[in-house]
Amino acid sequence: MRYLEGGHLPIDNNRAENAIRPFVIGRKNWLFSDTPKDATASAQIYSLIETAKANGQEPYAWLRHILERLPSASGVGDYEALLPWNCSPTNAA
Repeated sequence: MRYLEGGHLPIDNNRAENAIRPFVIGRKNWLFSDTPKDATASAQIYSLIETAKANGQEPYAWLRHILERLPSASGVGDYEALLPWNCSPTNAA
């Protein structure tokens, strides 16, 4: 119903469902998440990867880019600059 209030919102969630399809198909891999902490870590990394893809980033290059720069980040602006929608694909390569 939220899409009735905001005309820019899609009527369906096909984009989200298509994004998680590879993980649903590979759910047998989740059997190796022995604890809730493991499952949470997997969900977080999957979320980062899909967010990078949704923002036009190549996931491996973007993750490498941010992991190299996180140790030197010191403020909110530094962290925000590493978000996939703020990072140009050429910077992440």
